[in-house]
Amino acid sequence: MKKYKIVTLGCRTNQYESQAFADQLKKEGYVEAKEGDKADLCIVNTCTVTESADKRSLYQIRKVSREFSPEKLVVTGCLAERSKKELKQLEEVTHVVSNHKKEKLLSEVFPKKEWPEFQIERFEAHTRAFVKIQDGCNSYCSYCVIPFVRGRSRSKKVFDILREIEALVENGYKEVVLTGINIGDFDGDQSPPVRLSDLVRQVDKIPGLERIRISSIDPDEVDDDLIDAVVNGEKTAPSMHIVLQSGSNLTLKRMRRKYTKQDFITATTRLLKENPNFTFTTDIIVGFPGETEEEFQETLALMDEVHFAKVHMFPYSDRPKTRASRMPNKVPSTMIQERKDRLLRRAEKNAYDLRQTFIGNEFFVLLETEEKPGYLMGHTENFLPIYVPKENLRPNTLIKVKCTGNNPEGLIGENQTHRKIQTLFA
Repeated sequence: MKKYKIVTLGCRTNQYESQAFADQLKKEGYVEAKEGDKADLCIVNTCTVTESADKRSLYQIRKVSREFSPEKLVVTGCLAERSKKELKQLEEVTHVVSNHKKEKLLSEVFPKKEWPEFQIERFEAHTRAFVKIQDGCNSYCSYCVIPFVRGRSRSKKVFDILREIEALVENGYKEVVLTGINIGDFDGDQSPPVRLSDLVRQVDKIPGLERIRISSIDPDEVDDDLIDAVVNGEKTAPSMHIVLQSGSNLTLKRMRRKYTKQDFITATTRLLKENPNFTFTTDIIVGFPGETEEEFQETLALMDEVHFAKVHMFPYSDRPKTRASRMPNKVPSTMIQERKDRLLRRAEKNAYDLRQTFIGNEFFVLLETEEKPGYLMGHTENFLPIYVPKENLRPNTLIKVKCTGNNPEGLIGENQTHRKIQTLFA
């Protein structure tokens, strides 16, 4: 029996693509290699969004080679796109497959074999499924290498997306996350274009689906129609990942972002007006070239205003080919680290304070993993982490929970479901 191992770094789009590889391999009789096994095939799906992502990708290539001694070691993803020549020179690597050939990766490695369609049917080790609806980006922000390694924006067809989600629901999934590199550019690969809001409304009609989330979007793309689709959908979750990057308009301008901090505040305020339980997560870059203490303070002030449920923080690092890499007034690494620490402390406090406001409320919670002895961790519909006494409960179940307490990791909840628990996976 042939064995494979897949290592994934970076974004949810990479996670989706790696799961598609796994589904293709399993349909052809492959099994996942365990510790101590020799693998016939290893795939490392890399990331290059930051300098540390490059280092982690290279570390994983060497680690998987050392631990699984694969006959074929394939490197793909954004680092493979940017540093193809250098990766090919690594002794361990047998194939380097660029992003634009990713959907045909297995055919590139095994050209004489026919492989199943590149799409997911089950998202292993997850209780929610990420569904890739779009790839690439046309924005060319000054710090970002992604347009160079992912190419221009392109969308999947609506029919294919709906068919894939229907298959996931048939396999027991109740929650999907619509994901991509820049899903605000979604057009359904047709003319006239299909808007993201139109897709959300169609996904909302799929029988058996319980929750829809939107993975990541810019504030200027949260328009009237998308707000209507989200707040009036039966299955759309009251949470959204809206990208900030900085709370300073001067910094945003140097970043070549398409919006201002006022646009961000307008988007979040309008969603909260429609549903006071709405919560937000975001991305922030610390130490962008030229960032002054005053500009950094503007970011902290906006964080205090919005109270994010979670902040994904990225310390700035130069990326090849980008405008920012050639900018003057680089922030010293020691100052970036100091600002990073301050921002993370503020983010944790704000998230704690936000959760505190929901004590006493009841939510439906999708239970996921046993991260603490005796407790199952899950998320409310507005994406707050919550811990529930395990008792007779199992992961992958949906229950009604009352929020009774709060700690630095998340809310504490009490099971309120006195009917038969609905099992999400058979």
